[in-house]
Amino acid sequence: MNTRAIQKLRIKFILISFFSLLITMLFISMAMNLANYRTSVGLVHQVLRHIVENDGRIVHKLQSDYPQIGSFSNAFQPQYGQYEYYSCVFDSDGTIAEVVHHLDEQKDETDLQEYAVMALQDSRTFGRYGTYYYQTGETSEGDALVVFIDGTMEISTMARLFYWTLIICAVGLVITVILVGIFSRRMIQPEIENSMRQKQFITNASHELKTPLAVIRANVELEEIMNGETELSQSTLKQVDHMNGLIQNLVMIARAEEKEDKRGLVEEDVSKLVQETVESFRAAARQEQLELVWRIEPELRRTMDGSQLRQLATILVDNAIKYCDPNGTITVSLSSIRRGKGLQLVVSNSYQEGAKVDYNRFFDRFYREDSSHNIDKGGYGIGLSIAESICKQNRGTIRAEWRDGEISFVCRLSV
Repeated sequence: MNTRAIQKLRIKFILISFFSLLITMLFISMAMNLANYRTSVGLVHQVLRHIVENDGRIVHKLQSDYPQIGSFSNAFQPQYGQYEYYSCVFDSDGTIAEVVHHLDEQKDETDLQEYAVMALQDSRTFGRYGTYYYQTGETSEGDALVVFIDGTMEISTMARLFYWTLIICAVGLVITVILVGIFSRRMIQPEIENSMRQKQFITNASHELKTPLAVIRANVELEEIMNGETELSQSTLKQVDHMNGLIQNLVMIARAEEKEDKRGLVEEDVSKLVQETVESFRAAARQEQLELVWRIEPELRRTMDGSQLRQLATILVDNAIKYCDPNGTITVSLSSIRRGKGLQLVVSNSYQEGAKVDYNRFFDRFYREDSSHNIDKGGYGIGLSIAESICKQNRGTIRAEWRDGEISFVCRLSV
């Protein structure tokens, strides 16, 4: 994993942490506010029922009998003495016959009487007008009764709790993002250093390995000049070539993963580029008695690194030729996707044995479907890994799929 990929992983971690905390805090806030609302309204409802049951009056209890705040159970009991109430008794013709109230003297009763008439005509027995909750019922003598309670304190408390939870959630999220950002930077630093050491090791090892391989090749060639070619010398030279190719591919992976600077890119005719790449394999396909066909959408132009697309097409077509069934067909297609904002490159080949293959491991480095790691086909087992790196650099994906005797490698690039 390169430095850029580690930084992207850090950003994803921060976003996941942020949204996880956001969802959790929203759930807690909603639960708290809902519980507070139901409790407050429930207590008001209990007091209203108490007044209705007592013909429009609160039956005052002794002060010592009032619920005392402090215990868990008492916190959910109504305190009757703290409410201002207003009761209207209606006669049979719908006019107010009696008023019983315990209100602040400065409050106007006109609105409450209008509310009482409206409540009596409403089908609901419990509701709210403004800051007043009401309950309808009947007196012990059968007269209609409407009782109001001033719920200003409850409504204000619920509003304060709602706004405080919003403020606390916002502050908590900001603090979390800052802390996660700071600590995540420290956490990924060892991974960045480890990634840099790995790439440095690959680069240094490749240079160190080239010298002994060059000496081995020179010695073997000198031996052939002096004593002629032998099966042993040819086998040694073949292994030297294979090792040189493997080293070059390892360096190619290390460099490909570090290509992060997108400045200086020019618009490329990707249709022409891919077609030229595919045509260069025509002779190789003919030699293997394979049919090579392509369906390339013309005049596709994109601003991207053309060498990367050429390398991607080369890897996939070369892989298709190596593993295509005898007398099979290789198909290459290039098309525009996402309303012209992306490219799709698909390379398919005949592969009847593909139903039993584990495609999830195709892009692992040095993985071969042949467990013996036979190198007769000339591959190194890292070509598809390089293809995956190229796709990721172009904000794309690559996947392998098999259907009806044909394996396809589908690359979707956001360029």
